[in-house]
Amino acid sequence: MQWIRLKEEALAAGGCRVVGRLPEHAVADSTAGPGAGGRGAVFFSIGQGRVRLPIADEAPLTLVAYPDGRGVLHCGGEEIEGRIEPVGLHCPRQAFITVSPVCRYRCRYCSVPLREGRRRSIEECVDLVSKVRARIDAIALTSGILESIEEESDYVCQVVRALTEFGLPIGVSIFPAADTPERLHALGVREVKFNLETSTPALFEQHCPGLPYDGVLDALASSVTLFGRGRVFSNVIVGLGESWDELSGCIDLLVGMGVVPVLRPLNPVAGCIGYGRPGTVLLDRAARHLQARLREAGFDGGGALTMCGACTGCDIAPWRDL
Repeated sequence: MQWIRLKEEALAAGGCRVVGRLPEHAVADSTAGPGAGGRGAVFFSIGQGRVRLPIADEAPLTLVAYPDGRGVLHCGGEEIEGRIEPVGLHCPRQAFITVSPVCRYRCRYCSVPLREGRRRSIEECVDLVSKVRARIDAIALTSGILESIEEESDYVCQVVRALTEFGLPIGVSIFPAADTPERLHALGVREVKFNLETSTPALFEQHCPGLPYDGVLDALASSVTLFGRGRVFSNVIVGLGESWDELSGCIDLLVGMGVVPVLRPLNPVAGCIGYGRPGTVLLDRAARHLQARLREAGFDGGGALTMCGACTGCDIAPWRDL
């Protein structure tokens, strides 16, 4: 099976059953975003291609695991051999830490507000990185909003300052305050990801009540000037009710700004239970549209050092998958 077809089918399926014995450090936990909670996930890869597979007994795919890292994925009536990658924290080769796995806001696609959690101390964040230092090449931070957008930005900046002692590239994805891009850049952060999440302002208002859409756009624009094209990213969830024209228009808007869109298939949890997962046809069309626009613009996410742009397990990334 061609890699792109395999990945599209795996993402549309939403997970796998695991039989056999997984190797050490194979299971990744999520404490933020739509994947928060659950039984964790594994990363299946072939060559440079990688896909994240949430573990679920009722999932339509089956992964046969071997303790030496080999894996055989049963997908579309075929058996595909690959490898099961060890993770640092949350994904391979990175310590991806959720600083505050709690949130006062109630974005409909996100299950974090439904879970009990607490903010990690700066010392805890340093300790988490120390424990996986031998398995990582980068650090990535994300966070909910415990008290306010501004207070969360202040705290994450303190965490960044403490983590610079490791000498690794750091990427940050939080909801930005007005001065967040400048502060992160001054601290030596290499890449940022500020998420529009939805294809239109109307959908943002519907799914992210109380949060400022224009604040994200402003932060993205200023970040391109600071960090450069190909170092600024934004999630766009596919499957929230947007039309094709709205989705492609959002891709065009972001690329035109110098931002790399991360096309994230909807995981129908929390307030989006009852929504369908986007199918392979839509995922393929969106990815190829993004590929064409990035080629025209002369940049992509292929040089990403941190976060989703470097991992690509949850999304179709044209610079790696097509």
